[in-house]
Amino acid sequence: MDDGLLRSARELIAESFAMDAHFDLALDLNDRREQGKRRVYEELHDGPIRAGGWNCVVSSLFIHSFNLPEMALRKALDQISSLYGEHDESPELFSLCTTVGEVEDANLAGKTGVLISFEGVEPLGSDPLLLKIFHRLGVRAVGLAWSRRNYAADGCSFNPLKEGRKGGLTAFGVEVAEEAEALGMLIDISHLNDEGVEDVARFTKKPFIASHSNCRSLVPSMRNLTDEQTKLVASRGGVIGMNACSAFVSSDKRDDIGAEDLCRHIDHIVKLVGDEHVGLGLDFCDRLASYHVTPPSIESYDSLCGHEALPELVAVLMKNGYKDESIRRIIGLNFRRVYKEVIG
Repeated sequence: MDDGLLRSARELIAESFAMDAHFDLALDLNDRREQGKRRVYEELHDGPIRAGGWNCVVSSLFIHSFNLPEMALRKALDQISSLYGEHDESPELFSLCTTVGEVEDANLAGKTGVLISFEGVEPLGSDPLLLKIFHRLGVRAVGLAWSRRNYAADGCSFNPLKEGRKGGLTAFGVEVAEEAEALGMLIDISHLNDEGVEDVARFTKKPFIASHSNCRSLVPSMRNLTDEQTKLVASRGGVIGMNACSAFVSSDKRDDIGAEDLCRHIDHIVKLVGDEHVGLGLDFCDRLASYHVTPPSIESYDSLCGHEALPELVAVLMKNGYKDESIRRIIGLNFRRVYKEVIG
């Protein structure tokens, strides 16, 4: 990559608002704190996030399948507790935020803003009353399912499975979606199956997002969105966050899938619905403590080398002719807009 282009990219990021709409931060903090480690954010995450120029990171609450069903609620609470514990140890580095205004205040104080999201509502079990409790604890976005079935919905599998018929949102799923909107929580359709996506559009009124999903027309994975789904998200004012997982970026079995490949998905969405509806939800996994505890059902790696690689992606966008205003929307302002509209 040309040094001058990278320098220009870093300068643009420094003048912009950059937001990663999906990162398993709470999972990693909790995994490592359970091993007795402390100040994990300070040691492992603050440096890459600052080097990349990020203003805001959305931390998911992800529950491993081996913790289901009995441990789902406890593990979600443990992860939130780990976020608070890390904040208490390193309050000068990041702030746990519940509004976009709080993120901006954190940035003015030189800190990264961290928002919290469900990646699957397994911690609720079948009890909708728990949603308000999690809202009180700071959760502001609701991914209804991960790539498996829960009480609310069916997720989309990474690979074909031997299973019965898929379904859309259950009655409980509809109740959760409606209550989430009433509480001011943003609905996230990443990992939902196609039937569930249709139901979200049917039963909700506010903008919704796909925090970390690419384009199925480029890579035919059920984890990626069809063109019609992309148009549906855009028609509601939502945003699709680009996922750096190599298996969703390219169908090639290469070991050098990178920023150029990821930009093909950005190009496709921009041509389809405009640059107001694409963002970043990079889902970096390679450095997570538990990434190799349960081998994923796909062979994959991060197509960008962590949060510090944002300038590389921006440099490619510049090289490919994207204007500064468009890049600013893609790297953060689009997600900032929809979060502000829904959560405040």
